[in-house]
Amino acid sequence: MTLQHVVVGVDGTLVAVRALDRAADEAARRDAELRVVYAVPDRDEAPPILASAVARVHARRPGLRVTTQVVQGNAVRALTDASEGAALTVVGTRGFGGVTGTLFGSVSLRLAAHVHGPLMVVRGDHPVDHAAEPFDAGRHVLLGLQGDGDADVAAYAFEEAERRGVWLHVLHSWNHRHVAPELPSLIPATSPGQERLAQHDRAEEAVPRFSLARLQERHPRVGVDARTVRGGPAHALLEATADASVVVIGAHRRTGRVGPHLGTVAHTLLHHSHCPVVLVPADE
Repeated sequence: MTLQHVVVGVDGTLVAVRALDRAADEAARRDAELRVVYAVPDRDEAPPILASAVARVHARRPGLRVTTQVVQGNAVRALTDASEGAALTVVGTRGFGGVTGTLFGSVSLRLAAHVHGPLMVVRGDHPVDHAAEPFDAGRHVLLGLQGDGDADVAAYAFEEAERRGVWLHVLHSWNHRHVAPELPSLIPATSPGQERLAQHDRAEEAVPRFSLARLQERHPRVGVDARTVRGGPAHALLEATADASVVVIGAHRRTGRVGPHLGTVAHTLLHHSHCPVVLVPADE
């Protein structure tokens, strides 16, 4: 059986240290190997940073298998390549050289548009320590569900909740459609446009039930709390991240003039989420 592995990008910054700690926790949960990747212009810069990273991981997770990789060149390209076959790739929200992180968007945003497999982006707003028990132990997993097309995203969220032994909270949000002006119906609230809107609303509210039923059968130990809200999904999910250990969403990639890019929900959460964000590829 092929050994699972988790990839993490480091660069010596505090944000990268937080990502390293998270990656070590994720590798331990999966009984996987942790692969620490450092992309640098000059290979001679790498040994001190990598030695420090390995020492920190061993202090936090003594039995964890750790390997290191130095890549000369671009961090996004290096991590995209390293993510091939990985159970998870982990990065921080900033880092990889400051200027690089702000040029044409952060490294995490650009990586999310190209990475193979799930990507965890760790925001740098929680304390760093050497404790083996994660600070968010016991908190639920949050799933942002946009529709039946997010089957892989939902499956990952169930697995994540099962690994952590916590509840899965599912938030399905959509914008209420506008009804075009029309002649009034003789029967209140039964005009053709209103009936179409009501049918749409019922269909949208049913999405979580149909999408989650089979997954609940496959993961009977995972408790599920699903709700549907009307309004912008980015705002609703952002508020819900305050009490979650991690939020899982689909990385809906859209191809534009400058290449693949992410939607509003991913951008909002990567910049403002209160917890780490896991993006599961969901190409459109």
